[in-house]
Amino acid sequence: MATFILTGKYSSEALRGISPQRTDEAEQLITKFGGNIQAMYATLGENDLVLILDFPSVEDAMKASVALNRLTGVGFTTSPAVTVEEFDKLAAAT
Repeated sequence: MATFILTGKYSSEALRGISPQRTDEAEQLITKFGGNIQAMYATLGENDLVLILDFPSVEDAMKASVALNRLTGVGFTTSPAVTVEEFDKLAAAT
């Protein structure tokens, strides 16, 4: 499983649909695409949401990101992530 950071920004429409039910639906959608939720945060500033998720593949992460946008109206940016320790090993190998 690979880790992905999804940052999201609410549209006006997405703000009107905020509810515990929609959050549950989003969680179910993530698992439908093989995802595992490490953490989900509401934030202040440039992004409104930060999700830390694991997926079996880049393709699964992309499918989930698009499906989350369709479900919630939240625009997500999806980025692969590795721990700093893993990054240090990758950088040392170059």
